[in-house]
Amino acid sequence: MKQQTPRLFGHLLTLLLAICITSVAARATAQERVEGEGGSEEYSLGAGDIIRIHVFGEPDLTFDSVLVGESGKISYPFLGELTIKGLSLSGLEGVLMAGLKPDYLIDPKISVSIVEYRPFFINGQVNNPGSYPYQPGLRLRQAISLAAGLTERASQSKIYVVHDNDPSAKRRRVDLNYNVRPGDTITIEESFF
Repeated sequence: MKQQTPRLFGHLLTLLLAICITSVAARATAQERVEGEGGSEEYSLGAGDIIRIHVFGEPDLTFDSVLVGESGKISYPFLGELTIKGLSLSGLEGVLMAGLKPDYLIDPKISVSIVEYRPFFINGQVNNPGSYPYQPGLRLRQAISLAAGLTERASQSKIYVVHDNDPSAKRRRVDLNYNVRPGDTITIEESFF
């Protein structure tokens, strides 16, 4: 009976660990979705995001606040400088696991989450143009309110957005129900009538 007790304890500990990891992974996956033009899509990391990297049982590899630099890179122990711009949260977890697994850790358990999203920018015919903190579910109407509303000359139909992860920097026409994304640059043009 004494030999089975440590083995049973080990199985219970493994089960508890699996439940915790599944819970963290589910939360990270839910947090990784951001609404775009066509509904919900996977969130892409970019310059200005602040992320949390947690490596279970490894406090020296766990960081509560990592700023993604202007170049889209972060520095990470053992792995050096990593370009993470455009990666999803699960994609970054995969990169970290692949980098740590062969030489440093046998079976790393890693979760990455967003601490603070990068801001969006609104300019043109608003009373207070500038950058504002992104909040999940933010619609253009609400973003305009954050910018102290439209000016008298603002057009409600000539509104354009450029996504920061679009290499062509193509301006897309949007309406007041548009789901704002982190890093968006929104321009509200002047109405001539």
